[in-house]
Amino acid sequence: MADRSEAPTVPSSQATNLLTTRVDPTSARFEANMRFLADLMSQVRNESEKISEGGGAKAMENQHGKGRLTARERIDLLVDPGTFFELGIYAAHGMYEEWGGAPAAGVITGLARVQTRMVMIIANDATVKAGAFFPMTSKKVIRAQNIAIENRIPTVYLVDSAGVFLPLQEDVFPDTDDFGRVFRNNAVMSALGIPQIAAIMGMCVAGGGYLPVMCDHVLMTDGSGLFLAGPALVQAAIGQKVSAEDLGGAAMHAGISGTVDFREPDDAACLARIRSIVEKWGYRRQSPWDRRKPVEPALAAEEIYGIYDSSPARPYDMKEILARVLDGSSFDEYKAEYGKTLICGYGRIGGFAVGIVANQKLHVQQTDHEGHKRMEFGGVIYTESAEKAARFIMDCNQDLIPLIFFHDVNGFMVGRDAEWSGIIKAGAKMVNAVSNSVVPKITVIVGGSFGAGHYAMCGKAFDPRFVFAWPTARYAVMSGDSAAATLVEVKVKQLERGGTKLSDEDKKELYESVKRTYDEQTDPRYGAARLWIDKIIDPVETRDAITQALQAAALNPDVPEFKVGVLQT
Repeated sequence: MADRSEAPTVPSSQATNLLTTRVDPTSARFEANMRFLADLMSQVRNESEKISEGGGAKAMENQHGKGRLTARERIDLLVDPGTFFELGIYAAHGMYEEWGGAPAAGVITGLARVQTRMVMIIANDATVKAGAFFPMTSKKVIRAQNIAIENRIPTVYLVDSAGVFLPLQEDVFPDTDDFGRVFRNNAVMSALGIPQIAAIMGMCVAGGGYLPVMCDHVLMTDGSGLFLAGPALVQAAIGQKVSAEDLGGAAMHAGISGTVDFREPDDAACLARIRSIVEKWGYRRQSPWDRRKPVEPALAAEEIYGIYDSSPARPYDMKEILARVLDGSSFDEYKAEYGKTLICGYGRIGGFAVGIVANQKLHVQQTDHEGHKRMEFGGVIYTESAEKAARFIMDCNQDLIPLIFFHDVNGFMVGRDAEWSGIIKAGAKMVNAVSNSVVPKITVIVGGSFGAGHYAMCGKAFDPRFVFAWPTARYAVMSGDSAAATLVEVKVKQLERGGTKLSDEDKKELYESVKRTYDEQTDPRYGAARLWIDKIIDPVETRDAITQALQAAALNPDVPEFKVGVLQT
């Protein structure tokens, strides 16, 4: 890329691998892209603010009337100011409407600092159906626990829940990723030496009662309740009349059953006690990932808004994005002249050494083995690209370098030339390397993430430690246009076989209807509602999100031996 005169000067040691720029921030295209992405991000922020209201003002007042704080108020008191990095806020978005909805799935999760130590927060939101567990509530808690397990993150549970949401119990109770998995994870985390603190700050009933008692430290506030069956159920089951306080109040569990370690008068005292406990923890061995003092990118992150372009007719240069994410905008590109539709190379983010695998959206010229030149489409993985990426991913595992994947992928190349070149074999090699990687993997979905390209670029099924998405992300087997055209063609043929012939206008209406539905399902908010995505991030905050993820990954010192098994050659 050509230098521009206003680019900041950098140390001579970085000059040979500096990503410079040819972006013109005064161009009409830049300004149009800027407005488009700013509008999308504004929608996400407004929706997030609405979701963060939980069950609404009346439910918050009800919580305060009991002398209790809301979940978000508790988190604000517990964590070091400004450190809460929320995950999964879109969970259950647009779901359970017949039950009045479940904002954020009725539980708040995220990374934070408590006394400077990184922790995972899991807090029931009692303003949403009394903190009851919907199917997505269980899945969200389990996702947070899985992140904690993979990265060895100490976990704090702020418990205030009525238990399983009974009308949907068949989807909450029995399966592998349902309610019981939470308690299994409690036990596994304890065995792995991951500290867990549970604070009962409201109701904790039925099977949910096992969660706090399976943690390392148990705190309870006066006025809270911990019992396997509440007073009404006890009377119905065995005819015994007993008050909630006598059955499972804080005084009873502190003085008679001995279940709780600390009895506290109110939420504020309980949260202060948690901070005091965490402050005294020792330090474990750190992971082997190399980290230096962070250096800000040489180019402004805000320019990402004008660089990214979702239009297939106007491809953008992914290196321009990387130049605004990487420390010092410095990048050692691997095999820069080969397999150009995938960018691979080494850099640093937040001081951490990382390996980058990113889809290049520019169309590029490539010379084949017979000396013929061909134009390769941006965002498509060709045989050479997959071969290069597979080798690079293996090198990063060999050298203990975490991997960051930037998605804007249409899929693998198709057609005779691609098949003859061994595209399936090369793709399988890349998928194998991704699958068996032992270094931390972090995925950022920038634009399209379609088909088998989604898998090869470390989609959710391939165990990335974190999955982030820009509001421009699209997540599906194929794009909305392609899918709609295919589905309409199938539908038209079905109707014609039945004797119904559609007019051009009917076909257009059918196409628009199918495309509308498909586009809704490819929207990142749809994926985030189902926890396919951990967080929809502002593109400007990409570097910060990746740094948070790398800091979490650095808590786990264990790196298994790297083995790939049989590779197709």
